[in-house]
Amino acid sequence: MSEFINTPLFGILLSIIAFEIGVWINKKTKISLLNPMLIGIVLVIGFLVVCNVKYESYKLGGDYISFFLAPATVALAVPLYKQLDKLKANWLPILVGIFVGSVSSIISVIVLAKFAGISQNVLVSITPKSITIPMGIEVSRLLGGLPAITVASIMITGITGAIISPIVCKLCRITDPVAQGVATGTASHAVGTSRMMEIGEIQGAMSSLSIGVAGVITAVLAPILVPLFL
Repeated sequence: MSEFINTPLFGILLSIIAFEIGVWINKKTKISLLNPMLIGIVLVIGFLVVCNVKYESYKLGGDYISFFLAPATVALAVPLYKQLDKLKANWLPILVGIFVGSVSSIISVIVLAKFAGISQNVLVSITPKSITIPMGIEVSRLLGGLPAITVASIMITGITGAIISPIVCKLCRITDPVAQGVATGTASHAVGTSRMMEIGEIQGAMSSLSIGVAGVITAVLAPILVPLFL
């Protein structure tokens, strides 16, 4: 058994099984708070703690899954291609919305972190919280942050966005599918986008577009804006 645990297959199987359990629970309960990724994370951590399995052993397989994050994000361009007419008809408000959302995300993190007295190292680490993990890690390294904290903040942001974005849209009476997709994709990247794809094809397409554009905007503006507030 110990030999199996110290192979990449262990981490891969554990991740898949935990996520599939999360999907099953989410479909059975239909409770947005019970997000499959959130459940999967809890189950994996719980298993490692209860069975006293070292994180390094799990990471052997986890690294393989992380490797596919970038190509999986690129694949989100497929639903966007199907909605090119919507993009052409609304390109200006879409770009303005993504730009404003990205800038707001950066500034709000900095201001709130400064107000809470969070150290500079942690502050720059959580600044790219609203973009995908591959891009967020590079932005964090560029700013001198800690990639581990960046990954955690990105995951929390994505899960939170996937849970509350439909609720926020309903409370604020945001019924336009383009607006729903742009807002969610800009704020909560791929995890939020997966939720939008469940709601509608247009929402999913606009959300997937927002991931890439917001990532580029954040990568360009974060190194400029962060030093101004420190």
